[in-house]
Amino acid sequence: MKIKAQTNQKIAFTVLRFSAVFVTTIVLYILLHIIINGYSAISIEFLTEMPKNRMTEGGIYPAIVGTVYLIIGSMAFALPLGILAAIYLNEYAQAGKTKWVIEMAIINLAGTPSVVFGLFGLAMFVKYLGYGASLLSSALTLGLLALPIIIRASQEALITVPDEYRYASLALGVTKWKTIRHVVLPAAIPGMITGAILSVGRVAGETAPILLTGAAYFLPRLPESIYSQFMALPYHLYVIATAGTNIAQTRPIQYGTALVLLTIVLSVNMIAVIIRRHYRRKIRN
Repeated sequence: MKIKAQTNQKIAFTVLRFSAVFVTTIVLYILLHIIINGYSAISIEFLTEMPKNRMTEGGIYPAIVGTVYLIIGSMAFALPLGILAAIYLNEYAQAGKTKWVIEMAIINLAGTPSVVFGLFGLAMFVKYLGYGASLLSSALTLGLLALPIIIRASQEALITVPDEYRYASLALGVTKWKTIRHVVLPAAIPGMITGAILSVGRVAGETAPILLTGAAYFLPRLPESIYSQFMALPYHLYVIATAGTNIAQTRPIQYGTALVLLTIVLSVNMIAVIIRRHYRRKIRN
């Protein structure tokens, strides 16, 4: 029996190693393919100039700025709301039917296709609230898209905080809210940042929601306000690779745009990882 168990364990570890190597190889191949084909298009002019001649010439500066605005706007909306919702569900809500319904709704929203969020954003923000096709409508729509991920990740982070932390603080006469704010939240921040990383990656790469709520393909200027239309890298990449003019001619621009988008997402993730490590060291010390 012992030999059989060891054999099964070796088989399992072999399968796991093979799966990890296989997935890593595919990811590296995709990255190398984008880097090799997109590197030639990257230049100062490409990153800082306005698009020209129906996007067959010039740069992608408005699309870069629009993507950064979208990330900042959606996170400014989704992060506080998601963390507060997680605090309520984990620290205040009593186990029961109401809590179960809310958590099931969050799980279902996390698996909802992004185009559904886009249609909701079109109906709610663009039409009903009257924000029009704008940066604000797109940012709020993407914020809703990221909200279930942030709530679930924040909940898991709060669950991992030992109850002894809470009991010790409450035993000293500290109120529940102050206990959550000064004891529980600092210990849960690394896990919450992980949720933010996942949500930023999804927000930065979505096309369908912004296509329906405010993104433009060719707009050689920066948005003047939150109510202006804008360019964004994912939508720009989608159009230029599938329905743009002179698709073959703009192939380097397509790969260059993909490389810039990938760089932005990786940069944001790296910043979040650094912040997470800082808080982990702070907690350990």
